[in-house]
Amino acid sequence: MRENRQFSWQQGLIILGLIWLFGAVCDRFWYSLDNSVPAWDQADYLNGVLNYAEALQTSQWLSGEWWRSFWLLSNKIPPLNYILTAPLVNLFGTTEDVATLIMLFYSAVLLVSVYGLGVVLFDVNTGLWAAGLCQLIPGLYYYRLEFILDYPLTTAVIFSFWLLTLYFFNQNKLNGWILGILWGISFGLAMLMKQTALFFLFFPLLWVFLSVLKKRQWLRLLQLISSLLVGIAVAFPWYRTNWLLILTSGKRATVDSAIAEGDPALNTLNAWTYYGKILPYLLSWHLLIIPSVGLLIYLIRKYIYRRSNTKNLIYANKKAWISIAVFLLGGYFLSSLNINKDARYILPLLPVLSLILAVGLLSWRDRGRKYILWITASLGIILILLNIFPVGGEAIASKLNPRTQRYPYTGKSYPHPEVIAEIQNISPYLRTVLGILPSTLQINQHNFSFYGKQNNARISGRQVGVRKSEILPDSRSLDWFITKTGEQGSIPESQPAIVKLVEQGKDFKLQKTWQLPDDSWLKLYHRDRPAVEVVPITLSPSLPITLSPYLPITQSLPGVPIPVTYQWQGDRHTLESGMVLLTWEHEDNPNSFWIHDLAIGMGALNFSHTVEDGEFFQVIARTAMLPPGNIQPGKYNLQGVYLDRHTGNTQPIDLSSTSIIIDPQAAPITAPELDLVTQLRNTAPKMAENIQGLEPIFAQTARINQYDAQQDYLKQAELSLSYRLKHQQVSPPQQKDWLYAIALSQVLQQDVNGAISSFKQITNLYPQNPYGYAYLAFVYLYDWQPRLAEVALNSAIEINPNIPELTTLQGAAAVMQGRLIKAWKLFNY
Repeated sequence: MRENRQFSWQQGLIILGLIWLFGAVCDRFWYSLDNSVPAWDQADYLNGVLNYAEALQTSQWLSGEWWRSFWLLSNKIPPLNYILTAPLVNLFGTTEDVATLIMLFYSAVLLVSVYGLGVVLFDVNTGLWAAGLCQLIPGLYYYRLEFILDYPLTTAVIFSFWLLTLYFFNQNKLNGWILGILWGISFGLAMLMKQTALFFLFFPLLWVFLSVLKKRQWLRLLQLISSLLVGIAVAFPWYRTNWLLILTSGKRATVDSAIAEGDPALNTLNAWTYYGKILPYLLSWHLLIIPSVGLLIYLIRKYIYRRSNTKNLIYANKKAWISIAVFLLGGYFLSSLNINKDARYILPLLPVLSLILAVGLLSWRDRGRKYILWITASLGIILILLNIFPVGGEAIASKLNPRTQRYPYTGKSYPHPEVIAEIQNISPYLRTVLGILPSTLQINQHNFSFYGKQNNARISGRQVGVRKSEILPDSRSLDWFITKTGEQGSIPESQPAIVKLVEQGKDFKLQKTWQLPDDSWLKLYHRDRPAVEVVPITLSPSLPITLSPYLPITQSLPGVPIPVTYQWQGDRHTLESGMVLLTWEHEDNPNSFWIHDLAIGMGALNFSHTVEDGEFFQVIARTAMLPPGNIQPGKYNLQGVYLDRHTGNTQPIDLSSTSIIIDPQAAPITAPELDLVTQLRNTAPKMAENIQGLEPIFAQTARINQYDAQQDYLKQAELSLSYRLKHQQVSPPQQKDWLYAIALSQVLQQDVNGAISSFKQITNLYPQNPYGYAYLAFVYLYDWQPRLAEVALNSAIEINPNIPELTTLQGAAAVMQGRLIKAWKLFNY
């Protein structure tokens, strides 16, 4: 083989396929050996995949409402990785090994993109060597073996950069339009992979724009603008739907995380040299040194001794080097500007660095060049095997390439599937929330949720007891808890208290234990008297649905929770789709009443597809209701209506024999935690008092959201109260309270149109309350309707100009309308 022989593009693709195959075989063999469970982030992403896989099974491509719910499935993290992985899960199973098959696709796209960059900027040989190095760079294969977003992001960024480079170096007008549109699509997809794609694509895009402007290439400028609009159109639906949560979660993901992890402040040198210091570990010493020496020797020969022949130099293109420099320096700068630092955050720089490394390797000349090339490649192959497989070369690997060893876990399997199976065996017909009290890499709420979503189990893990004030309600609201001995992981100070309450309290029993690989013990606790129980019955009820309430007391205090047990009987469809609207009405004064509306089984029923239509069940729910504190004393009788949640049909339920006396002199009694619908309904009216009250309201809803993984209680509240407002005559104060509860449930569901309608009704009912207008304006702003928001804000200011939040909302409305001077004045008022 001649030293300067160039492969054809067909040969290049064949070699590229072999390079990909090598990485694919290593990866899949690694996963076949690995017995680990996914850690926090990996499990969280896997849960996102399962959510999208389920949504795609019931897709309604022409329904705007379905698309909105589709984008809301991931309201903080862009969903492209989930969407691309979901078909694999639907086809081959809901395991981690299946989900990680998507990495083979990402690897193929990355290799093609790097190869393409090498061909455009240099030649086929450079592209092939750069692609080969991408399989040998430790930083890339280390994170390729984790189901996190950084390797997919790297693929999306490099693919987009390749298409942008193709466009920039292309001079054909027709191809310019095609390449421009393709780049726009790739840019939109990169932004749907992760927001930080912009860190790496901003400066290359800016450089292309400036180059086009400098040359006054107006057609190309039009192409670029059109392409950018295409990219925005691709990413816009998800960002428009979730923009507020993206902004509010951004601080937690960057500033709060950086502080918690002790990352260097931006005014220190360490913040700007952080990634430079760790670069050798990501690249490995031999891949950094050998190409650098080759490039240095060449430059010495060329510029000092004038001995190099520059005729066929693969790095003679000045624009190519500028393009690479803009990408690397711009990406490094913006990544360093991000206060939250981690080695994986600069992963997209590595494939472009592989181009420089390939140039350095191919810079070697004379007879030793061939040996240097293959020694470098061989060392890389040996190192990848030593780094990812436990073959006894840890000492060598740690010296050549510290910190990037990732061996498969080949020890004893963790008992997560057995824990889920035990819960499912005890409660097969229920959606369950499992309180996870430790928080380690192996035992955490995310990976229990991942295993709990498999096989239609509907079991979700939640880390509870994180605040001292929430220990008691958390322990009273969940029926299942996990504790463990030994290392507890990253837990709050309040965790030991709730562990003691679960393990030593009288409400829970130890269901089962498992010995973990580290010889600690995992413990599963179950409530003695669960909030909801479901048992099959052999005889069909006399009516489609029957309800038998049980009150352990005959009289109670006003304003104090009253324990109540409901027993329903019916077939699976009637039970699963039903709500009961219960009204406790004073026997002499129908205007004095309280309500207790809830879904059958409090919305926790989960009859799987294995349950046949003719089967009947008994559902028992133990909960509490809350009469108002100012309610008239006397005897209250129970009235009930069954409401089908899907059809809206109703039927009365005969409950005339059930009553209770409200007496201010009654003895107090302990009661279970109030159901979630009641808690929401009692919290929402505080919104009418002031905007500052929103913080405790949202803290309350954030807590109770954990107890219902589907947030079904929000739908229950909205449906039941909407039905009552339509069919029941109540006083204006009661109507206002119910409307606020509906509006709050719609806000928490991000139902913009519904919330706008509810707040409009509130402002019509109470035109002199400024807070209704303020909330209406906020929802308008969320929906990108700043003019309508401004109208609502003007009404609020006329009523009370001294509410500081109104000025802030006015400023936001001005910004969204492009009135920046007015916004500046308002924000500095």
